[in-house]
Amino acid sequence: MEPSGVSGPLDGVRVLEAGGIGPAPFCTMLLADMGADVVRLIRPGGGDDGLLSRGKRTVPFDLKGGQGPILDLVGSTDVLVEGFRPGVAERLGIGPETACGCNPRLVYARCTGFGQTGPLHSVAGHDINYIALTGVLGLIGQADGPPTPPLNLVGDFAAGGLTAAFGIMCALFERSMSGLGQVIDAAMVDGSAVLATMFFELIARGQHDERRRGANVLDGGAPYYGVYETSDGGWFAVGAVEEPFYTQLIHRLGLTPEQLPDRSDRSRWPELKATMARAFRTRTRREWETVFTGSDACATPVLLPSECPSYTHHRQRSTFISANGISQPAPAPRLSRTPGFVRGDSQASPTTLDAIMDSWRGEASSG
Repeated sequence: MEPSGVSGPLDGVRVLEAGGIGPAPFCTMLLADMGADVVRLIRPGGGDDGLLSRGKRTVPFDLKGGQGPILDLVGSTDVLVEGFRPGVAERLGIGPETACGCNPRLVYARCTGFGQTGPLHSVAGHDINYIALTGVLGLIGQADGPPTPPLNLVGDFAAGGLTAAFGIMCALFERSMSGLGQVIDAAMVDGSAVLATMFFELIARGQHDERRRGANVLDGGAPYYGVYETSDGGWFAVGAVEEPFYTQLIHRLGLTPEQLPDRSDRSRWPELKATMARAFRTRTRREWETVFTGSDACATPVLLPSECPSYTHHRQRSTFISANGISQPAPAPRLSRTPGFVRGDSQASPTTLDAIMDSWRGEASSG
């Protein structure tokens, strides 16, 4: 919840969110977590986006019924975030040319899958399609199995929402010097390609086989970087890439280097992995957690989401908080003087455009 006497780093930044699911609401949630005043437009009778709506004020408004009131609001807005297909905002009368004409300082962020240009810009798609076309999906999955979608975390949230939020902050920083806003084309295909930068290099250097999933160091192929089942059906994650960490790992597993094949010999990875798998199956997940606690073996339990809030490290750091009656991830990253926060229930309650304008006029007059 909001710290007493402390404002978030984006206190005073006014954000208008219009259209879209997933990336756009996530982007504005991140801004709201850091203190921005986010006003979210929804169709009358429409639902909310659950936790992605946290910290926002919701206004039911039919954009097809006239844009006058919205453009009045845009005149006092710092950031407009829209998640429509290309061309839709223009047809609704709130495209960049119109909106930025009303407010030259406006930062206008457009969250789409394929971007505002290119042969695919106007077609439908989802996270899985965007990461498929950028090589990301093809790199993820078990050996001899199909590519495995990593939920919709990569395309929608990392490549889409987080990249859009980064673009917004860049534009706001530049505006502080130029006094002018600009338009941000935040495409999930672009963002997911950027996320895979390191792997494009590894592939070019011959250090990652793009045609073999589950056969490389970081895709679960290496015995020292993967997941192992425990005796109670739980799972343990191992990331002992560096030699000193690997040494601690095999020691705590009760193994010795003399028992094991050379870990640098890829032809013997299946043998080494089988030996480690047998070792992990001798104890429960909780028992292995005790064994590895405090070590640099890079071995941790694979937690279910419902287990995370009570995990000791998360509990002591308040990585998860209870807000509005729901346990949820706390705002991140953490700032020392102006930390982020989650506002209370009142922010999620529907309000009106008149109420928003009155509050913003009040802020302007008091400022």
